[in-house]
Amino acid sequence: MKGLWVLVCGPSGAGKDSVLAWTQRALREHPRICFARRLVTRPAAPGSDHDPVDALGMAELRRTGALAWAWQAHGYEYGVRKEYAQRVRSGELVVVNGSREHARSLARGPDLRCVLVTASPGVLRARLHARGREDLRAVSLRMARNTELPAPFADRVIVNDDALEHAGAALRDYLLELAP
Repeated sequence: MKGLWVLVCGPSGAGKDSVLAWTQRALREHPRICFARRLVTRPAAPGSDHDPVDALGMAELRRTGALAWAWQAHGYEYGVRKEYAQRVRSGELVVVNGSREHARSLARGPDLRCVLVTASPGVLRARLHARGREDLRAVSLRMARNTELPAPFADRVIVNDDALEHAGAALRDYLLELAP
């Protein structure tokens, strides 16, 4: 049985991290679905879905070929360890929390699916303000980037405008279609 990479991406404020966390909890017992733990050059906060690594450590991982994927977004470097590629070769479905820019750089192929999690502009803006990470100018810049950055190819689009359970269930159901 052939495995798959499933890259989940979306604009800031779409709720991608929340949708992924909901879906991961819902599928924690599934034997063929794995949620990759990313490496990121940013400190981990409580509940983070990544392992922190400094810039020198990330450079060494890239240099030694220890990463299956590596990309940059929002001033940080991201990586997914090569061991996840082995899991795909072994027949697992590996879900990666990625970026839209990285999605556009990937060659479409039979072992890759892309899910775009999005929300309406009003919901995006409200969520960006509510999370309190950026000032008004930074929120405006992120909103402008959302309109300037073309969407990547997407095998599935999930609109996360209302209850998290709806978007989470949509992602869960799609992953179950791919790995019954």
